[in-house]
Amino acid sequence: MTSISFDDFTKIDICVGTIVEVNNFPEARKPAWKLKIDFGSKFGIKTSSAQITELYTSDDLIGRQVACVVNLAPRQIGPFVSEVLTLGFPDIKKNVVLVEPERQVPNGSRLF
Repeated sequence: MTSISFDDFTKIDICVGTIVEVNNFPEARKPAWKLKIDFGSKFGIKTSSAQITELYTSDDLIGRQVACVVNLAPRQIGPFVSEVLTLGFPDIKKNVVLVEPERQVPNGSRLF
């Protein structure tokens, strides 16, 4: 594993947002959802492609707060542009379990 400095870490903006819209993404190579995530006035609404269909239905996701990297360059995924990276950990079956705060926090709040 490569070590990074604290200054390197502070360059990564990990913020919380609330999922406000979930759409199917049939063009994706692996099953995924197209998400719209509200980061409040700081960043507005951003898009993300997330391979989380095994554990989360669209109904499970609406209103859920999630942690995202908000300062990565946008990434073209087929016909969709993903603006933020929604964070998660693999479970024992390698399904993505979302990272979320254990209680509500203001949208756009930065991880520190």
